[in-house]
Amino acid sequence: MVMLMMPLMMMILMMMMMMMMMMMMMMMMMMMMMMMMMMMLMMIMTTMMMILIMMMMMMMMMMMMMTMMMMMMMMMMMMIMMMMMIMMMMMMMMMMMMMMMMMMMMMMMMMMMMMFLA
Repeated sequence: MVMLMMPLMMMILMMMMMMMMMMMMMMMMMMMMMMMMMMMLMMIMTTMMMILIMMMMMMMMMMMMMTMMMMMMMMMMMMIMMMMMIMMMMMMMMMMMMMMMMMMMMMMMMMMMMMFLA
């Protein structure tokens, strides 16, 4: 009886071992797959983060450029305004001088007239 049972037992044992091996292999495969997936995810995440950081940097640069441009524009406007003011002042001075010259001329004319009359 035992002799008869022996091959069966061996077969069952072998089968069990095979099953165990298969299970182990499957587990290993699953683990590997999970690891791979995790790696892929990590890579994607890192790339995304990099892109985000780059975009943020670009935005910062753009903002800075915009502010710089605005400042430049303001400076230009101020310069133009100053120039205009100086021009106006000069014009006013010229006008005043002209008026004074005219007044002097008038006075001289009046004096001459008086002399002639006298």
